[in-house]
Amino acid sequence: MTTRRAALAAISFAALVAGVPALAQDKGTIGISMPTQSSSRWISDGNSMVEQFQAAGYNTILQYAEDDIPTQLSQVENMIAQGVDALVIAAIDGTTLSGALENAAAAGIPVIAYDRLIRDSENVDYYATFDNFQVGVLQANSLVQCLQERFPDQKPWNVELFGGSPDDNNAYFFYDGAMSVLQPMIDAGDIVIPSGQMGMDVVGTLRWDGATAQARMDNILSANYGDKVVHGVLSPYDGLSIGILSSLRGVGYGSGDLAWPCVTGQDAEIPSVKSIIAGEQYSTVFKDTRELARVTVGMVDALLQGGEPEINDTETYDNGVKVVPSYLLVPVPVDASNWEEVLIGSGYYTAEQLQ
Repeated sequence: MTTRRAALAAISFAALVAGVPALAQDKGTIGISMPTQSSSRWISDGNSMVEQFQAAGYNTILQYAEDDIPTQLSQVENMIAQGVDALVIAAIDGTTLSGALENAAAAGIPVIAYDRLIRDSENVDYYATFDNFQVGVLQANSLVQCLQERFPDQKPWNVELFGGSPDDNNAYFFYDGAMSVLQPMIDAGDIVIPSGQMGMDVVGTLRWDGATAQARMDNILSANYGDKVVHGVLSPYDGLSIGILSSLRGVGYGSGDLAWPCVTGQDAEIPSVKSIIAGEQYSTVFKDTRELARVTVGMVDALLQGGEPEINDTETYDNGVKVVPSYLLVPVPVDASNWEEVLIGSGYYTAEQLQ
């Protein structure tokens, strides 16, 4: 190893003298476990981490489990067996990894929970995510803003609620953040829920599946809206929003006298941004995966180089066994008024991608 490092140093020095980029030092291998490639958001997360880990001098193993829990468990176990130096895991089900993480701890492999909290395990070292309660607040504030704009004289507003996947800890933060805004308006009679469906145990959408959301919206419309109009739908994720909008379109919304209801979202996925530009979906919440990758790479690098990872929250994320020290990034609301500035101006998308 000493000879190899000396050779790398000599190559790097020669490259520096020649004026070309130096060869990155091999600091180790990072195992990255992502839930699925069915969402463009997770593809972006994976790519951002690979690029930034490699730029920092690490090799990477990136694997997607396609929302299959046994597959993710197997992939994580294999990474441990291969001797990775650290694990970054975005869990499909945040309660199913305890055994694998015990093996990681026994092998001295630190674990970073990525965007989704891993629950019921003491072997989670750090958590990198966004302020998920604030995501819900932003979604609800956007929903109310749209209701005031589109339906100023139609109170009480008829609204339906959708939640994320019950096995994703974030889904509860999104829902609770949104309800901190909406519940007082429901109590005051400004918003009504014609279906009566409230609470994550009722409105959750397993695996964040858009087809499931569309089918539930179909049922809500047929059972509760014979003589009523939908004014708004709280949707916590763009993939659900597209399904909800498809259901609404199927019964005539967006044409004739039926204005589009106010539908929220999250992740600024390209189909939803295009829908916002077209005047259908009202808003989304942008979470810059490049920044989340940067924070995560910084955490891992600090851990492996003997430093202290940067954190800004030591209270919020109790996983049932311990409070996991966390770094929370700031989410950004996006609608027709600012999508160009936020998404194209930041270089996250090109104008051509959104045409």
